[in-house]
Amino acid sequence: MLSPGVESQLHNLPWVCDEGARSPVVLRSHIDCGSLLGHRAVYRMCFATAAFFFLFTLLMTCVHSSRDPRAAIQNGFWFFKFLVFIGITVGAFYIPNGSFTNIWFYFGVVGSFLFILIQLVLVIDFAHSWNQRWLGRAEERDSRAWYAGLSFFTLLFYSLSIAAVTLFYIYYTQPSTCYEGKVFISLNLILCFCVSIIAVLPKVQEAQPNSGLLQASAVTLYTMFVTWLALSNVPDQKCNPHLLTNGTVLAGAEGYVTQWWDAPSIVGLIVFILCTLFISLRSSDHQQVNSLMRTEECPPVLEATQQQQVVACEGRAFDNEQDGVTYSYSFFHFCLLLASLHVMMTLTNWYRPGETQKMTSTWIAVWVKICASWAGLLLYLWTLVAPLLLPNRDFS
Repeated sequence: MLSPGVESQLHNLPWVCDEGARSPVVLRSHIDCGSLLGHRAVYRMCFATAAFFFLFTLLMTCVHSSRDPRAAIQNGFWFFKFLVFIGITVGAFYIPNGSFTNIWFYFGVVGSFLFILIQLVLVIDFAHSWNQRWLGRAEERDSRAWYAGLSFFTLLFYSLSIAAVTLFYIYYTQPSTCYEGKVFISLNLILCFCVSIIAVLPKVQEAQPNSGLLQASAVTLYTMFVTWLALSNVPDQKCNPHLLTNGTVLAGAEGYVTQWWDAPSIVGLIVFILCTLFISLRSSDHQQVNSLMRTEECPPVLEATQQQQVVACEGRAFDNEQDGVTYSYSFFHFCLLLASLHVMMTLTNWYRPGETQKMTSTWIAVWVKICASWAGLLLYLWTLVAPLLLPNRDFS
């Protein structure tokens, strides 16, 4: 996007560094055009992606089988879909700046918050499936090695979480200040300890035999990861060692440079890619997660028919969704919409232009991530206690 040829063309657009001629505040300060250009280009690119998936979210609403004519659009017409996406992208780059960046920032905040929760659901599901499969193999082969493996990874996750908390106190707090960071770290540590205790209570184990410390340790580690993301956005330099690296800094006689890529951003993108691959390659072994993610497996009545079709087709592709789709097309595109917003916020490190058009962090980013970690812990706690509070419902 910022290669010399592309950047020179982007400077011809109406929203690139045009504040200097209008704002007296900006005239008294330096405008980091490279940072503004990258920030606004990412916003417009991700706006086009989100608009494309929002269009398909509406278009694919209530598609229940491949007999619906709209199902052909979902599974084909790739050339025309690419043309539509390219058209939306080109149009997005001609949106005047105005209040677009500020408004779209809040859309990104909400979308990223929801996608963080989806990532936690995937982490819980992965830990459940992992625990269930290794316990099954231990019983089948009568081997303690599988139990040892589960214990090792549980201790590893808790050890990493404790190490993370220690590093948070060292690098993101000061003895006489940084009270917000101290409260966030301490509160999340206490909440993670509480849900870990609840996960192994006899009543919870009786209601959910698959519940255990492996899932709780994975949730704890993910919560510490989200806490790290929140602390890396604290707009106080004394409490955030990454702030100078991320922000607009003086780079000699050539002016100012904004460095976006720090450890939290890189790790966040890696987690995003892994979660996206996980949700794309498999459906869950648990009915609650399948219901939440709209990836219900085929009804048993259809499975025999589909197996007959597989034998008849001898490896050739066939339509196995005539009686019902295997996942919700609309919800699939909605998840991709949220993923687009999450990528937008991650690539820009949740920064936004300040009054002087320099990239600055905000407390909004901190509170959204911390609230996402609390909401994720409450969601996991609900999965533990729901069978006890609602005994008449089937949670099997």
